[in-house]
Amino acid sequence: MAEQTQHVNSTEEKPINRIAIVSVLLVSAFVAILNQTLLNTALPNIMESLNVTASTSQWLMTGFMLVNGVMIPVTAFLIEKFTTRRLFFTAMTLFTIGTVVAALSPNFTVLLISRLIQASGAGIMMPLMQTVMLTIFPIEKRGTVMGMAGLVIAFGPAIGPTLSGYLVEEYSWRTPFIVIIPIALLSIVFGAFAMKNVTKQTNPNIDVLSIILSTFGFGGLLYGFSSAGNGSWGDIEVYGSILVGAVSLAAFIIRQFRLEKPILEFRVFKNKIFALAAVITMIVMMSMIGAELLIPIYMQTMRGFTALESGLLLLPGAIVMGVMSPITGRIFDKVGARWLAITGLTIIAVTTFELSTLTASTTYTFIMIIYAIRMAGVSMVMMPVSTSGLNQLSQEWIPHGTAMNNTMRTVAGSIGTAFLVTIMTNASKSYTPSAGETQQQIMSNAMIHGINKAFFAATIIAIVGLILSFFVKGKKKTQQPTTESQLQTN
Repeated sequence: MAEQTQHVNSTEEKPINRIAIVSVLLVSAFVAILNQTLLNTALPNIMESLNVTASTSQWLMTGFMLVNGVMIPVTAFLIEKFTTRRLFFTAMTLFTIGTVVAALSPNFTVLLISRLIQASGAGIMMPLMQTVMLTIFPIEKRGTVMGMAGLVIAFGPAIGPTLSGYLVEEYSWRTPFIVIIPIALLSIVFGAFAMKNVTKQTNPNIDVLSIILSTFGFGGLLYGFSSAGNGSWGDIEVYGSILVGAVSLAAFIIRQFRLEKPILEFRVFKNKIFALAAVITMIVMMSMIGAELLIPIYMQTMRGFTALESGLLLLPGAIVMGVMSPITGRIFDKVGARWLAITGLTIIAVTTFELSTLTASTTYTFIMIIYAIRMAGVSMVMMPVSTSGLNQLSQEWIPHGTAMNNTMRTVAGSIGTAFLVTIMTNASKSYTPSAGETQQQIMSNAMIHGINKAFFAATIIAIVGLILSFFVKGKKKTQQPTTESQLQTN
């Protein structure tokens, strides 16, 4: 990508500027995915301003990721139905409209709706970016270019809390949205000149029942996990939602295998390397997004730091992620994903355990260093492992592979966040105070106890990922891409 390379697209049969296309996709995807965590450090201000609880306000993140999870499977269909340019402009227009509405929201309900509109656009952008990149670059260069995509996927959510912390501290919780509007508009203008049609249209028909089942499936599971934070696991609202979600999701999966043109192609999981890569990236996403939510809550609610201070604490980690992602992409091109994954998940597991031992006197510097090291580990795993899985698929199956990857990663981030917040909330309620503690100390220690339990659960999840990473194939052992006929008949 150091030089301006020309590429002939099979759809248009015209030379295209890969540098321009990648640039507009990276900028557009960055502002879209930035919004996953943009409100993390702003939550206490939003809770106070709009008079909502922590369990309610976290829906601004989990709801955003849920709609991402619903939209991403549809994107594989959309990529085959519409041109690259049309899909790009639709995604960015939806995202921009949602951002404008968010900046003007008079209450929590409107703010939540605006976040869902934003997410509908962001849910299209991520798989579109990855599909286009994998289409216009040969397999031997995909690690490097997907490392750039990894920078967006990880650096966006990582820098979100820092950016919002500064803006909220200096102005208000509306300011982060206001700042993003001109960037989104510039992306649309730039895209009008740079974006070309590089994907093939096969004009498939959409299955409405599949959309309904996937919405109830993913939505039911997420709502159930989130609701447990306000009540208990024994509440009918909790286990009823999880049950509806599980049944709907099972019906959705069964239907996809029976459709000639499924919305989400589960046959990609017949490739064992792809399936393993998808599970590992889900685990990393749960771990990463959960920490980016829990640390600001700990810093502001329990330690009294400002939104800016808690955001700045996460900044070194964001910088490490930004620097490491392209480097790990190049390393992946040379040696494969196995040792990157093992090293990265070891780092994630150890640092997550360190974060499960927080106290009321844990130093600011300690948390900052541990978090930065942790993000270095994330950068070693996220895109290298994801790309190793996608490289097992033939060109015609890449849109389905990227859609599945992004769906699983986004749903894992949503459910993981809701799950960890629920553990935090319930553990705080069950805290047993020591003799002599004041009421204020009891409240603070109870919340810290909840945070530590949530991070301990995240540690266990990371250890599971570490065990699985030993089964990731090295570069020399990687099999040839699986073709469509093999996936259909295996």
